[in-house]
Amino acid sequence: MTTPWPDLLRLAALRFQIPPEAFWRLSLAEWRALTAEGAAPALDRTGFEALTGRYPD
Repeated sequence: MTTPWPDLLRLAALRFQIPPEAFWRLSLAEWRALTAEGAAPALDRTGFEALTGRYPD
């Protein structure tokens, strides 16, 4: 089976907004976690601010 690199790069760039240099540093475990079915949505600004409000270390 051939790895569909163009499709994976497109997914990383468009859905996850991962720049190419960061994409190539991802481990296989990290990539699988990002692309897993039912994975939690990315944390947006509102969610991040709520999280830092709860845990202000």
